[in-house]
Amino acid sequence: QVQLVESGGGLVQAGGSLRLSCVASGSISSIITMAWYRQAPGNQRELVAGITDGGMTNYADSVKGRFTISRDNAKNTAYLQMNSLKPEDTAVYYCNAKRRGRTGFVYEYWGQGTQVTVSS
Repeated sequence: QVQLVESGGGLVQAGGSLRLSCVASGSISSIITMAWYRQAPGNQRELVAGITDGGMTNYADSVKGRFTISRDNAKNTAYLQMNSLKPEDTAVYYCNAKRRGRTGFVYEYWGQGTQVTVSS
């Protein structure tokens, strides 16, 4: 099992910045990827950014050049640095982790979410 706790959300004006944190606990040694997703009201949950245990990253086109995902394995923490925020970035942001079990099956875990609101 893996537990994920997010923090860092809040209210910010357009053009501002926020940094989200996600602390993982539990069976963290077998985590293979961590990612941030977001869900705005009436929309489906979408991938924002992901990072592998080897440090490879990927981003949604809408956040490329503005958001940066990073991972501190020593602190079991993933971060999402969000710059040049836009009102359309307003959503609940969720941390996601995938863990490979002993049989090779990949388990998926979610945090409780943190609200990010960008005012115009």
